[in-house]
Amino acid sequence: MTARTRLREAKRIVVKVGTSTLTHPSGGMNLHRIEHLVRELIDEANQGKDILLVSSGAIAAGVNTLGLAERPASVPARQALAAIGQGALLHIYENFFHEYGRTMAQVLLTKENAARHHQYMNSRNALLALLEMNVIPVINENDAVAVDEIKIGDNDNLSAVVAALVDADALIILSDIDGVYTANPRTDAAAKLISEIPEITPDIERIAGGAGSSQGTGGMQTKIEAAKIAQNAGVTMVIARGDADGVIRGILRGEEIGTLFPAREAHLRTRKSWLAFGKHLMGEISVDDGCVAAMRRGASILAVGITAVYGDFSAGETVRVLSPSGREIARGIAAYGAQDILRLMGHRTVDFRELVADGASEEIIHRDNMVLMI
Repeated sequence: MTARTRLREAKRIVVKVGTSTLTHPSGGMNLHRIEHLVRELIDEANQGKDILLVSSGAIAAGVNTLGLAERPASVPARQALAAIGQGALLHIYENFFHEYGRTMAQVLLTKENAARHHQYMNSRNALLALLEMNVIPVINENDAVAVDEIKIGDNDNLSAVVAALVDADALIILSDIDGVYTANPRTDAAAKLISEIPEITPDIERIAGGAGSSQGTGGMQTKIEAAKIAQNAGVTMVIARGDADGVIRGILRGEEIGTLFPAREAHLRTRKSWLAFGKHLMGEISVDDGCVAAMRRGASILAVGITAVYGDFSAGETVRVLSPSGREIARGIAAYGAQDILRLMGHRTVDFRELVADGASEEIIHRDNMVLMI
C-alpha cells in the first residue's frame, strides 16, 4: 500500500489553512472559500474522523476590519490587529460551523504551551477531550500576547506541533501553491511539481524558498520545517493548493494532489514527541561518522565523537545534533553546557573530572534524552 492510499485510512487529520487561502488579493476575507473549507471539514467529521483546523488570518482580518491599506511593521501594532482580527475571524467561522450543524472551539497556543512538559500534556489532553466531544478545535497562535521568546512563529510549524501533540495520522497544509517544485514556479517555467518527498535532504531544503505572500508569514521553507516534524512524529503530510473545492476530500481519497511527505513508520512516545518538537532548541553539536553509526544502533552521544559546538547553551537545554555533512540527525537534552562540551569533546570519559568542575555524567546526551531524526 502506498502512502497516498494509506491516507484513505487516516482517522485523525490536522488541516492548516494559510492567510492567502482565506483572503482575496485585495486583503478582504474570502467568505466563499471559508465556507467551502468549513463544509469540507464538517463532511469529513461526519464520517467519524477527528478533525482539527489550524487557521491563520487573524492579523489579515484585523487589517480588513480597520480598513488599513497594509499590515503595519511594528510588533505592538500587529499584536493589536491580531486581537481585533481573532474575534472577527472566529465570528466568521462560528457562523459557518453553526450553519452546518457542528460545534467548534477556539484554542490559542504559544511555544510555552509546548516547551513545558506539564503544559504540553495539558494542551494534548484538552484537544483530545474536545475531539471526544465531537467538537472541531480551531487553533491559532496567541499572537496578541506572544513575544519572540514564546512564539512558534508561523502556523506551518504550529500545525505540525499540533499533529504531533494529538498523534494525528495526516497533516494537510493548504497554501497558494500546488506543492514543492523543482524550482520556483513563479520565476521558472520549467519547474516541475514533486509528487512525493520520502526524505528531506539538503537538496530539498535548498529548493525551499523564503517568505510567502505579502498577506502571510510563512513560505516553503517553513513548510519543509513542518514536514520534518510531521514525518518524524509518524504523520503523513501533504502540501496542496487551498483554493480548489474538494481538495481535502481528494487528498483523503488518495488522489495525487500536491506534494506528499510520507510518515516514518514508528510513532514517537509522548515524552519523546515533546522532547523533539516542544522544547526550545538552544544550540547545535556536530558529530563524526562513527558517532552517527553508534547512534543508529541506539547508543548515547559521547564526547569522543563530537567535532564542533554551536551556540551558548546550558546543561539541561535541548540542542540539535548534526552529521558531518550538516544534516540534522537528532535532538536531545545536553548533560553539559556548551563551554564544558568544548573542553570535553574528543576526550575519553575518564578525563572528564580533570577537565570540568562537574564531570559526573559519562554521556554528553543520553539516549533516553535523545530523539533520532533519521
